[in-house]
Amino acid sequence: MSATPPTSPLVQSLRESGGNSDLVLIVDDVPDNLAVLHDALDESGYTVLVATSGEQALQRAVQAKPDIILLDAMMPGIDGFEVARRLKADAATAHIPIVFMTGLTETEHLVAALEAGGVDYVTKPIKPKEVLARMNVHLQGARRARQEARQAGQARNALDAFGYASFTVRMPEGKLVWQTALARELLLRYCGTSAPVTPAAVIEWLQRHLPDAVQRQVEPPVLSITQGAASLNLRLHQQTGQDDGGGEWLIIMREVSDTAVIEAMSLSLKLTAREAEVLYWVVKGKTNKDIGEILGSSPATAKKHLERVYVKLGVETRTAAAGVAIKRIRELQPQFEI
Repeated sequence: MSATPPTSPLVQSLRESGGNSDLVLIVDDVPDNLAVLHDALDESGYTVLVATSGEQALQRAVQAKPDIILLDAMMPGIDGFEVARRLKADAATAHIPIVFMTGLTETEHLVAALEAGGVDYVTKPIKPKEVLARMNVHLQGARRARQEARQAGQARNALDAFGYASFTVRMPEGKLVWQTALARELLLRYCGTSAPVTPAAVIEWLQRHLPDAVQRQVEPPVLSITQGAASLNLRLHQQTGQDDGGGEWLIIMREVSDTAVIEAMSLSLKLTAREAEVLYWVVKGKTNKDIGEILGSSPATAKKHLERVYVKLGVETRTAAAGVAIKRIRELQPQFEI
């Protein structure tokens, strides 16, 4: 997939001049059709961008990221059906609703428009009021989808901030559609898989327990994947999206091991790796002398690290620092034995 080109000065000026209005891309090779729609949309407060060919439509859609596209089905060169297929295949433009404009009323052509990625169609000759009414419905749906995506993104960011590994699986097809960097590493290490492939054990777990999770609001049991002395525990967190084709489910993972707890403490408490190690062994009841021997340093060095931990945690004693750490470990790794 090619890199997204920078927004052109023309598109930038359209965005700025339009304020908060929706940006509509009209694609038609007939100037009269463009003029009628342009005037009607402009009078209704929309910001309008036009393209007169399939090639131009693809370029402007990637540059401008319009809120909706009115697309002529039949054009010379790249027709509207192919334009829609290419836009839907590109992650940068796949979310944009496409309303086809067509003079072809045969069922197979209308079906082709929807199969190519259109959400709706209007027939020619174009009736501006009908177009405006149809557009409004789909723009409202797009706004809801963006809001849901933002909320899902906020949830994901919150998980990342606390050291969780998380990923999203779309069911029923079982496709892994999103993951954090840590999730990518853990799934590869424990399961030998990488996106878009979801580990078979995870798919089987979801297939078995999602019906109860959806219908009876019953949280599935933890899925544990072991590897030597460590294990990877997976929990179903929440549903982040749903449409007629299925739903997307956010799963959080915790690696249960000394190393995982230390890394999680470092991330969530904003400690250096060595400070987190020292604090971890304090929680385990070790003295500065013990910690020095474990880490291959002196008791004085362990003490200096611990003093910096006090400052970062806002505490003054070893007991208080251990208390903060235990609370956080229990939040991040409930199954871990302290």
